[in-house]
Amino acid sequence: MKEILKVEGMSCNHCVNAVETNVGELDGVSTVNVDLGAGDVAVEFDDAKVTLTQIKDTIEDQGFDVVS
Repeated sequence: MKEILKVEGMSCNHCVNAVETNVGELDGVSTVNVDLGAGDVAVEFDDAKVTLTQIKDTIEDQGFDVVS
């Protein structure tokens, strides 16, 4: 599956690295790309191994707000 999430609170490359690293470590996630300017996080994942809720929770655990 591929989802594009709107995420608020990301403002720098440290934020990008935090999201890409932590979401990328989830079993079942194949790619994570943050578009800092747009506030988007594009995630490709195997929904048999990881849920969208787990991905959102991981982003929020880094201190950011998933708005969609």
